[in-house]
Amino acid sequence: MTVKSIIATKEAPAAIGPYSQAIKVGNLIFTSGQIPIDPASGQIVAGGVAEQTARVMANLQAVLTAAGAGLDDVVKTTVYIKDMDDFGIINEVYSRYFTKEPPARSCVEVARLPKDVLVEIEAVAVVENK
Repeated sequence: MTVKSIIATKEAPAAIGPYSQAIKVGNLIFTSGQIPIDPASGQIVAGGVAEQTARVMANLQAVLTAAGAGLDDVVKTTVYIKDMDDFGIINEVYSRYFTKEPPARSCVEVARLPKDVLVEIEAVAVVENK
């Protein structure tokens, strides 16, 4: 029987609904979508899509760290954006975090995101079983 572990950290925003920040099953980690909330203040970060994307990536990194992984372990991301015209800016910030062997990725423009943010990113990572 496969054991499922709930991943939680105060270094990323707490879940704002009935879900976990991430789930680890075997050597797979599935993160929930991260939005640009500063975990210290509980507020959406000031600025535009670049600042929001950087905060999302920091939150994603914190959740992965809590699960015993890092960005280098990510094999797939899904990026949800409010406006496809922001793709270039989001892509530039995103590329700073995935500098070698970037993961597979899907990018989808959506009508609305939680708390009316501009970007949300979720990830799947693979780590060695320990």
